[in-house]
Amino acid sequence: MLLMFPTSGSLHDAFTRFCLEHRLASLPLHVHQVLVAFLTYETLFLVVSPALSQLFLPQLYGNLPKRTKINWNVRVVSFIQATFICYQAIGVIVKDTSRRNTNYDDRLWVYLSASGNVQAYAAGYFLWDVVVSIQHFQILGPTSLMHALAALMVTSLGFRPFANFYGINFVLYELSTPFLNIHWFLDKLGKTGGWAQLGNGIVLIVTFFGCRLVWGAYQTMNLMTDAWRAWSAIGTGKCLDPFMLEKTQGGPATTLPVQQDFCYDNFPWGLLGTYIISNTLLTGLNVYWFGLMLKALGRRFNVKADNKKE
Repeated sequence: MLLMFPTSGSLHDAFTRFCLEHRLASLPLHVHQVLVAFLTYETLFLVVSPALSQLFLPQLYGNLPKRTKINWNVRVVSFIQATFICYQAIGVIVKDTSRRNTNYDDRLWVYLSASGNVQAYAAGYFLWDVVVSIQHFQILGPTSLMHALAALMVTSLGFRPFANFYGINFVLYELSTPFLNIHWFLDKLGKTGGWAQLGNGIVLIVTFFGCRLVWGAYQTMNLMTDAWRAWSAIGTGKCLDPFMLEKTQGGPATTLPVQQDFCYDNFPWGLLGTYIISNTLLTGLNVYWFGLMLKALGRRFNVKADNKKE
């Protein structure tokens, strides 16, 4: 009996049909980036970070307990990912001049390949984050898993495509992440309470508050405003044909291989609700973490000040 395996073409067609059935129409264009990102971060976590840490910090890294080593390697991956994804997102925001003149249809439904690329790399990371948070739940804790699941949900909904415009903006949450990880590494390097940690702590507080709380709340408010405008179009018979439209700067408009009509009379409220709930959960976690950071910084530098007095 011969086993018939699908060819690469038929496999791609089957995957495309699956994505269309589950309302993830742009995912076939970016699934390779999701997989590459996931495998890259898994390799960094399992191989690269342990090897380089042992090579350059043999005494420190080698004597860390297992749970701290896992946390160390997770933070190495997080630092690299945050730096990379923010660089990519800022590049799109600065270079894509079409973002400066948009209406609510554009911001909710227009697909741009550059935005799709950034969301794909982010989705690959958050998929890895979900896996590692489950594998090491006892070490990373429930908030890590909650954050990973909510972030993966938000980035995955971008493959409908939905709110790609805002997806790029929300990626800038990660601007504070490198400084958060530097703060943690300074503790492990014995630099707790020093001038380096103080300076980094100030930058961390400013970027975390500015990006995750102020910027995040502002973007959420804008998203809700656009959703309200879209709601006002229900019952008017307004349709977008096709709604997955890619605009190219200075050239003709091109569309995705599979086009879908979209009418506001069938507005996907479940989609919007899921997006907002996930984003609200992320905002709540950010507020919680911000409070913990303020307390941690206060303890570190108050202790050092007391020691100096003594």
